[in-house]
Amino acid sequence: MAEEKKYVKREEHKKEERSFTPQKRKELRWGICHIYSSYNNTIIHITDITGSESIARVSGGQVVKSHRMESSPTAAMTAAKKAAEIARDKGINAIHVNIKAPGGHNGPHNPGPGAQAAVRALSRMGLRIGIIQDVTPVPHDGCRKKGGKRGRRV
Repeated sequence: MAEEKKYVKREEHKKEERSFTPQKRKELRWGICHIYSSYNNTIIHITDITGSESIARVSGGQVVKSHRMESSPTAAMTAAKKAAEIARDKGINAIHVNIKAPGGHNGPHNPGPGAQAAVRALSRMGLRIGIIQDVTPVPHDGCRKKGGKRGRRV
């Protein structure tokens, strides 16, 4: 004959008791990371939230030997790791990021190859990232561009 299966409630699925008191959160100490990224170099500068006190400043040229590697993503990552380490030692654990390209009247308005790599390295180092904004200077038709009336003839 077919056996009937009996369903028995198991005691294993008891819910753990939780306390609903507010837990102590890790306090965030904010700073600002200014990343200047051109096709020649990448400079990472971490300041306090007011921007007046400098905490760490590292460039791509400080971490590589050859001049042609200064703007590379590898140099930017190494520089960002170094700057993040210094900032964490001084108590900063969250940052807002300002990315700047040369811009202006003659420079390119898009950042160099090291900007994205630097932001990625900062987040991997455990720094909490708040706002990422582009602060490239944009001309409002102030000075006359070089090249004369007819422009640059190629």
